[in-house]
Amino acid sequence: MNRIQQLKVNRQIMASLITALLLVMRLSAFSLPEEHQPGLNTLRPVTTYSIVAFDRETGQLGVAVQSHWFSVGSIVSWAAAGVGAVATQSFVDPSYGALGLEMMRAGKSAEEALSGLLKSDRTPEVRQVAMVDATGRVAVHTGKNCIAEAGHFKGDGFSCQANMMLKNTVWEAMARAYQTTKGELVDRLLAALEAAEKEGGDIRGRQSAAILVVSGKSSGVWWKDRVYDLRIEDHPDPIREMRRLVLVAKAYNHMNRGDELLTENKVEEAMKEYSRAMELYSGNPEMIFWPAVTMASTGRVEESLPLFRKVFALDANWALLLQRLPSVNQFPRDKKLLKKILDQVPKK
Repeated sequence: MNRIQQLKVNRQIMASLITALLLVMRLSAFSLPEEHQPGLNTLRPVTTYSIVAFDRETGQLGVAVQSHWFSVGSIVSWAAAGVGAVATQSFVDPSYGALGLEMMRAGKSAEEALSGLLKSDRTPEVRQVAMVDATGRVAVHTGKNCIAEAGHFKGDGFSCQANMMLKNTVWEAMARAYQTTKGELVDRLLAALEAAEKEGGDIRGRQSAAILVVSGKSSGVWWKDRVYDLRIEDHPDPIREMRRLVLVAKAYNHMNRGDELLTENKVEEAMKEYSRAMELYSGNPEMIFWPAVTMASTGRVEESLPLFRKVFALDANWALLLQRLPSVNQFPRDKKLLKKILDQVPKK
């Protein structure tokens, strides 16, 4: 056996050991005497529709969910860069999310991870769970005792699932929307949620929503790997609010990318990112002020003046902030330049 073969065998052995340990740990969580265990009748079903997906172009993984339940994103949606994404709902057992990701990280496929967790579950008939791994393999389970209308649609690199819906056409409508929508993964996930709502959605109404999208490869720093991490905890129209937040998040992603490029002294590329941010979220002075600062700092003073004039008109405190930047080396120590810009403050 050569070295590469041995490494593969070692990896398989390690994955098996980790999986076995995780399942033992999960089973031990149910080892309390029956009178001390939370009975099924003390739980409430987290009625919801959700989608898990893998983007074959970018490698991104995502999960999106909406429910008539407070803070649905805190228990239903799970994802890790380069590993997978999980949605666990109906009578929720969050360990499907936590352990599902650990098993996929250890080398198990989505199908193997879900199968193992279902076998160690005392009440799999009330669970609804979907998983997708970092290669796009999908696994989904809708227990026979999930409240109707309940079902799922398993597609290429994605799965849509729902329970306690008004109609049994919700999950197929979600799948169609996901497959036919153009744009980033987040756009397609959002389209799936909107399609579910148009189809009737949760029989009880709506309350909260969440979208989580992670990078295709892990950087080793989990918060850097989260491309979108948006939650609406309690809102009369959570999907509409989610669309607004996705737009805002896109703008800030462009701003952050502009900052990264600026630190690399790639000014022109940075300005393109800043300009895109301004286009997406033009009403936010933050999106105007910092590009103007960059322009003025790099000699494009005349181009910056209309932007400064606009942001100062929105709030004069931005002029005060500008005056504080030179002392911390965030703006040139040039009194003439500073005066020229401050002359853009509207006269009272």
